[in-house]
Amino acid sequence: MKQPNILWICTDQQRGDTIRALGNAHIRTPNLDRLVAEGTAFTRAYCQSPICTPSRASFLTGKYASTVRCCRNGNDRWDEAAPLVTKLLRDAGYTCGLVGKLHLAGTSGRVEPRPADDGYSTFEWSHSARDLWEEGHAYADWVRSQGGKLGELRERLGYIPAHLHQTKWCADRSIDFIRRHAAGDTPWLLSVNIFDPHKPFDPPPEYRKRYDADKLPGPHFREGDLEAQARIGAEFQTSPRHPDELDAKEYQARYHAMIEQVDEHVGRILDALEESGQRENTLVLFMSDHGEMLGDHGLLLKGCRFYEGLTRVPLIVSWPGRIRAGRVCDGLVELTDIAPTLLELGGAPPGEGLAGRSLARVLTEGTEPDRTFVRSEYYAALNPKLLASGRFTTNYATMYRDKRYKLVVYHGGPVGELFDLENDPHEFDNLWDDPAHRAARDHLLLASFDATARAFDLGPPQTGDY
Repeated sequence: MKQPNILWICTDQQRGDTIRALGNAHIRTPNLDRLVAEGTAFTRAYCQSPICTPSRASFLTGKYASTVRCCRNGNDRWDEAAPLVTKLLRDAGYTCGLVGKLHLAGTSGRVEPRPADDGYSTFEWSHSARDLWEEGHAYADWVRSQGGKLGELRERLGYIPAHLHQTKWCADRSIDFIRRHAAGDTPWLLSVNIFDPHKPFDPPPEYRKRYDADKLPGPHFREGDLEAQARIGAEFQTSPRHPDELDAKEYQARYHAMIEQVDEHVGRILDALEESGQRENTLVLFMSDHGEMLGDHGLLLKGCRFYEGLTRVPLIVSWPGRIRAGRVCDGLVELTDIAPTLLELGGAPPGEGLAGRSLARVLTEGTEPDRTFVRSEYYAALNPKLLASGRFTTNYATMYRDKRYKLVVYHGGPVGELFDLENDPHEFDNLWDDPAHRAARDHLLLASFDATARAFDLGPPQTGDY
């Protein structure tokens, strides 16, 4: 089998419930709907940390963030504890390119240092739409070449105009890459890492006006949520507040508008792929690194929680004639599964010590994922500068989710969480102290402990006669 090209699109902070074809009647995503119709969509795909850098470290290696010593935002550098999947695919004959974020190391006030060998021969790095970097930020450099300046535009307008937006720039650069490699003899992989729908929730007005905030459903919230958040007490990027105080429907409208803008440019990329004659031999993967609370339970943004809005993300895979089309799969999937899947479908060696499991047979033969659980972890994950400010505490927490229940342990904290997702999909009723669920809680605690122990990296195999 010929090695497929791989178009790997990853948004930042997009919830799993933001695609019209998968049940959100309040959003317009015709191009993502098109991918759903052409491929397989996973409705229970979970990130391995609810914050950027550790999540990206996990899905780029197929290992847990704690295994590769990359547990927090704002780290000094990538620790080189495991090869990136792009490096492994490069070694298997791929030409690899990156457009947009990488975020395996901190970016505050500096251009992110690259890994020693990330496998990318094209590297057009971009982070947020800010002027924090005088040079080395390819997107900001492009905006300056167009006569604009990100900081001035944001200060004057309150948003970045659509024709200068990072989402459009990512699509433009991706289309250029696809066209340049149309006649190549080697397969290619392109990582397209769009910054939206990340905060500051500032879509261009032509997208924002498409949504009437009053007609949106608003967040999952009920009385008692603020008291529950106060009992947990773990760090979060925002303080719990009532949705009315948060103006949560307005945030939801902006968030939907940002995703519609992303969808429009995903469509441009897919059209360019078709026009170049490469669609039939290109695997397209669409996903996000983690979700967004968006007012659920009184919270905005992200931090030390594991609610569905924060840990469940979109995951769609399409490859005409090879991957089952129009299939919606409800089996449990981790983002660690992406690396071994790409390695197998790309004809590369399987990698060593991966926590992820290849989904190749699930995608091509229609089998069910064989996972009985997924896990996620939060180990002092906020940027050390935020922790040093004194506004936040250092928290450690883990999530274990099987086909029915979700267990969350805030290590060293006064409370935990147990939710029956079959009967309580929006996670309102914490059964942690419910006597009727004591046996389920104890079973899940032991299973979660076992899974955490098995995530430990034993190091390379030892050989020799001692």
